[in-house]
Amino acid sequence: MPAIKRAKTAFTAGELAPELLGRGDVPAWGNGAAKLRNIFIQPTGGVQRRPGLRHIAVLPGRARLVPFEVSTEQTYLLALGEGAARVFQGDTPIVEVGGPWTEAMLPQIGFTQNADMLLLLHRDMRPQIIARAGSGNWAVRPFAFHAEPFHRYALAGVTLAASATTGSVTIAASAAVFEPGHVGARLRLAGRRVLVTGFTSATTVTATVEDTLPGTDAIAEWDESAFGAVRGWPTSACFHQGRLVLGGSRSLPNWLWLSRTGNPFNFDLGEGLDDQAIAFSLVSDQLNAIRAVFAGRHLQVFTSGAEWMVTGDPLTPASIQVTRQTRVGSLADRSVPPLDIDGSTVFVGRSGQAVHEFSYTDLQQAYQADDLALVARHLIVSPVSMAYDSRRRLLHLAIADGSLATLTIYRPEGVTGWTRQETAGAFRSLAEIEGAVYAVVERAGSFRLERFDDALTLDSARFAIGNAAGTVWSGLEHLEGQGVSVVADGAPRDPARVLGGAVTIDPAAGSVQVGLPFTHVVEPLPPETVSAAGARMGPMRLVAVTFRLLGAGSLAVDTGRGVRPVPFRRLDTPLLDTAPPAFTGDVTLRAFGWRRDSLAPLWRVEDSSPLPFTLLSVTTETRTTD
Repeated sequence: MPAIKRAKTAFTAGELAPELLGRGDVPAWGNGAAKLRNIFIQPTGGVQRRPGLRHIAVLPGRARLVPFEVSTEQTYLLALGEGAARVFQGDTPIVEVGGPWTEAMLPQIGFTQNADMLLLLHRDMRPQIIARAGSGNWAVRPFAFHAEPFHRYALAGVTLAASATTGSVTIAASAAVFEPGHVGARLRLAGRRVLVTGFTSATTVTATVEDTLPGTDAIAEWDESAFGAVRGWPTSACFHQGRLVLGGSRSLPNWLWLSRTGNPFNFDLGEGLDDQAIAFSLVSDQLNAIRAVFAGRHLQVFTSGAEWMVTGDPLTPASIQVTRQTRVGSLADRSVPPLDIDGSTVFVGRSGQAVHEFSYTDLQQAYQADDLALVARHLIVSPVSMAYDSRRRLLHLAIADGSLATLTIYRPEGVTGWTRQETAGAFRSLAEIEGAVYAVVERAGSFRLERFDDALTLDSARFAIGNAAGTVWSGLEHLEGQGVSVVADGAPRDPARVLGGAVTIDPAAGSVQVGLPFTHVVEPLPPETVSAAGARMGPMRLVAVTFRLLGAGSLAVDTGRGVRPVPFRRLDTPLLDTAPPAFTGDVTLRAFGWRRDSLAPLWRVEDSSPLPFTLLSVTTETRTTD
């Protein structure tokens, strides 16, 4: 029974789906793991315990996070809630402004930004502009078209007749075409506009003439506002080549409207000159409802059933070309805006179990949509929000079950691996501002705004405010009545309970962090139990395992007899009084007992200690029997 030594030097393939447990031949197997929880993969191959979450504010209810960057010096985070937007600069709330959206609208709200104007869109809401005008002056106002787009919804044979050519008139239709929601919309008769002011019946409305009408005879040449309470409002938008692009509405889900160049409020088609507006539908063998428009290398259109490329250099009514590229489709039940990562556009697939990278290939002169989650499908189940941390190169997806799926992307180094983040609550919305990732976290029936913070090792955490003696630490009202973990001067203390917004510790400390604990897990894939000749080997015994650590404060390992802490620090170092020294080096553990379960891991790291942990490599020594 010769000893078999194997060194695992990288976890760069991330956590692999259970469906791959029988595929030791795939390239990802060598650098993959069975579980990586509350762990970030490092570009050098090792894994590190994730940072804690800093508590910022308790929100009134559910919220959708929207980043708003006015300039490199002025960046803001908007938390959209029921009828209001709360604006934060850094971790500081600065203002709250009211808006017409409801909590039920939040999952479907789209947004785009141009300079100091943020545009919010929903199919049942007139587009809203959130603008910052001067220090502390914030306002929400409806988007006002200088020239709105029109569309013919009624059948070709339906005619309209006006009672007069100017002033207040009555408009009579030859068929039932009007609804109460038409009040406030415009009709266009032979190119002349009238504003509907009152609803009488399905065939009669009153209106104010804005352009003198050519006569009072019934005419078939008429159309109406493309958007409104009856027809719905645009659902997505972006700015591309100096034009505002609007995508889809309730009545025209597969249409695109491009404003005049340099005038995002003007959608007048005019005579089709180069700088005038453009409107068209995506024509295909199925109805593709537009879910997002994105300004990348080309204008990219993401629909419920396919992805499209709109080209033209520049885009003009005469030069525009529309080509379907791939047939993946995007989520239909909520808006998860695509993100740009290294020149590729990452979007969530319609199935809710795939994350695709929409990238252009010069060789084929076309786009392809590779699935980034193919080997970790179990972690991607109904994403609800997405954010990219460009500093750490981490793509975070908030999942419907409350977890966070995290993809580490270092393509030149061959690092593309998924891990899963869990907390005592549920992640509901994400946003990234200047390298900081913010999250709306639902905890104990309330919603909190939090962000990842390298200075913290606990969740929903804060550095508390101490009294003169350093024994009573307050400022913890958001954790009232809860059992919490305490880190004093860098060392873990006994668990405590927050009462009156404070905790009491003994002995005293100079700095105290209080929050909720979380556990990191590193579990390897099962050992290979098939010989080179293809025969199944007998039971296996783990003889020894060596962990190479970097700056670790704690290590707890299960080698078959339950999770046990490893005392690699000096035994005369009092754990509860001073911060434990960071350990760098190898820790070797001996193990006993034969393993007959071929799917059981040989070892597992599982530790809730709020201390740093970085694992560089693992070397195992095993023996087998025939």
